[in-house]
Amino acid sequence: MLYSDQVLDHFSNPRNVGEIEDADGIGEVGNAKCGDIMKMYIKVSNGIIEDVKFKTFGCGAAVATSSMATEIIKGKPIDDALKLTNKAVVDALGGLPAVKLHCSVLAEQAIKSALSDYYTRQGIDPIPIVGEIGECEHCH
Repeated sequence: MLYSDQVLDHFSNPRNVGEIEDADGIGEVGNAKCGDIMKMYIKVSNGIIEDVKFKTFGCGAAVATSSMATEIIKGKPIDDALKLTNKAVVDALGGLPAVKLHCSVLAEQAIKSALSDYYTRQGIDPIPIVGEIGECEHCH
């Protein structure tokens, strides 16, 4: 299994690791059975994701996809974050082995889960905006 330089860099030097104490949205996805759990924290100001942090329990690809996903959405409008796909994360990392693609899906879902929580805290039904956040097919 060969990883790109970007994957190795984001695994060895992950960006935006940690928690945001007064987060505006927190999302957690994954499953202890498959071994990958991602928790994403966002801070939003005037519709912009001012800060984003993550904690991931999982393999190197899970850490790398979490790190890259946070880099992509940090400082961007919520609308951009809502459009983030797992393919964009994989492409930004220079690819992933097929067996590890589910990690990029989890990264996308973690961000959507945090955004869903953000809207819920605002008293807004998140489903029409964020959509349903399914379970990781790899875990089931």
